[in-house]
Amino acid sequence: MKPTLFILAAGMGSRYGGLKQLDGLGPSGETIMDYSIYDAIRAGFGKVVFVIRDSFADDFKNIVLNKFDGLIETDFVFQDITKVPSGSTYTSEREKPWGTNHAVLMGKKAIKEPFAVINADDFYGKESYEILANFLKNAEGKKNEYCMVGYRVGNTLSESGAVSRGICVVDENNLLQNVVERTHIESKNDEIVYLDENGTDVAIPFNTPVSMNMWGFTPDYFEYSEEIFKAFLAENGEQLKSEFYIPLAVNELIVDKKATCKVLDTSSKWFGVTYAEDRAQTVEDIRNLIDLGTYPEKLFN
Repeated sequence: MKPTLFILAAGMGSRYGGLKQLDGLGPSGETIMDYSIYDAIRAGFGKVVFVIRDSFADDFKNIVLNKFDGLIETDFVFQDITKVPSGSTYTSEREKPWGTNHAVLMGKKAIKEPFAVINADDFYGKESYEILANFLKNAEGKKNEYCMVGYRVGNTLSESGAVSRGICVVDENNLLQNVVERTHIESKNDEIVYLDENGTDVAIPFNTPVSMNMWGFTPDYFEYSEEIFKAFLAENGEQLKSEFYIPLAVNELIVDKKATCKVLDTSSKWFGVTYAEDRAQTVEDIRNLIDLGTYPEKLFN
């Protein structure tokens, strides 16, 4: 069975000001998400599932899904603040859903095979999908063995300013031990540094693995996540801005020795539009990949 690509797109409407304003960065108006799906198809993924908000379902089908007819099976699910485990409660004043791992939980009924999770607006690169697909194809029938594509921090920086990244702590077998969020990572004086808790620059090697939210799971992850989410809501449900992130759930499973997460190295260069000033560089980066023959001039006819 081919793996599924699960795309976190529920924030798309607010982030881009509406689906009709999806930013075309490729020469024929392709979005970053189009390149992700193109890479996934040629890496051997068999289905794409999107998690979106039901408020833009019709636009999403017309603008996004129709272009993939005949290319790959597609489906979508909805992320909504009210979709919580039975018996869980939260403050009535909350307006936003619960974050990335809550979004993942929305795929429980739609996904029955090994699956990858990505952000809709991150450009991950051809090699990363190949590495991830290979892991997931070998995960069929397994449980408790997950993965994350670990980007080399030097390949994830922005020329327009500092970034935040989840720095991965791994053991001698490249198994994830923890993800530590570090803010204000940048290149300074020929070094890559982040600001520690004391406001001091700490240098890290170029190849230090970081999480860019590109994960691989088997369906048992849904059951684990639901139980962890119940406990999360019991503790944080009354907070207006608490977030149920993927690393939170993965870290807990690792600490409790219920699962492992292999960090898969990639030489791919990540890019995205972190700052408005990044747009021109992203367009140029895509143009360079087309000139190298990595992508055609037009992805889909």
